[in-house]
Amino acid sequence: MEKTLEQTLEVVIIGGGPAGAAAGVYAARKQLKTALVAESFGGQSVVSADIKNWIGTPSISGTDLAESFKKHLQEYVGDRFSIIETRVEAITEKDGIFTVALANGTTLATKTILLATGSTRRKLAVPGADTFEHKGLTYCASCDGPLFAGKDVAVIGGGNAGFETAAQLLAYAKSVTLLHRSAEYTKADAITVEKVLSHPNMTGITNAQTATVFGEKLVQGLTYEKDGTEHTLAVEGIFVEIGLIPSTEIITDLVSLDPVGRVSVDPKTQQSSHTRIWAAGDCTDGLFHQNNIAAGDAVKAVEHMYLTLHTQ
Repeated sequence: MEKTLEQTLEVVIIGGGPAGAAAGVYAARKQLKTALVAESFGGQSVVSADIKNWIGTPSISGTDLAESFKKHLQEYVGDRFSIIETRVEAITEKDGIFTVALANGTTLATKTILLATGSTRRKLAVPGADTFEHKGLTYCASCDGPLFAGKDVAVIGGGNAGFETAAQLLAYAKSVTLLHRSAEYTKADAITVEKVLSHPNMTGITNAQTATVFGEKLVQGLTYEKDGTEHTLAVEGIFVEIGLIPSTEIITDLVSLDPVGRVSVDPKTQQSSHTRIWAAGDCTDGLFHQNNIAAGDAVKAVEHMYLTLHTQ
């Protein structure tokens, strides 16, 4: 039997990554009656061994970053702020109040919601990819790119994200080879494609289907199929950019989503199509997705949520 917590909350924040953590701190400091619901903390970066672009911290592991989020949030736990470590299973709305059903059997009633559920990287499903993840194969160029300075690397994916990753890597890698499974770069901006491919250390290979990732303790290369022939590419780093899967299943009936399932938001306020639901971080249709941006967008959202709750 579900148990509904007694008071109607002002805010429920869903997610424990950089967006959720930043939102929690700001909501608590503004004395909003808030519950933060998260199965875990840290977001996608929890698996990174060495994060060097978290502002104010020259170097931190993903696990330490996650712990710092949780510790910071726990400083505010009290009558007006709570942390609930579980999963949200469903959200419904009636008479201007949302009911948030949790996996632990309780429900929350709230006036507003901030979705900060992030996304998951679409994984490279070929032999060796799982074995060498975080051993030369990575899904985050901004996190791990500098570790491959002076090395030959590959990017898998020919959309804008793939070309933007290649552009980042060209600043320090010895060479970058981008593998794209189609014949044309139809999912990337033409001007970006032209500029990146013009770099002397850049190579683009089309009609290339990645087949395997190989190495010993660390990545040593990959194989790919092109025109019915298997080729080998010797690289020390592989950056996978084949898409994100937004974690928005619980909100699909309440807000507008873009074609790939991300919450469409007003970039000025992070407000969704629903006037009482905001979203921040990788679950949104924002142009860029990084830890610092997610945190900033969440702060922006809470500022607007506060004004909405107190002026409307």
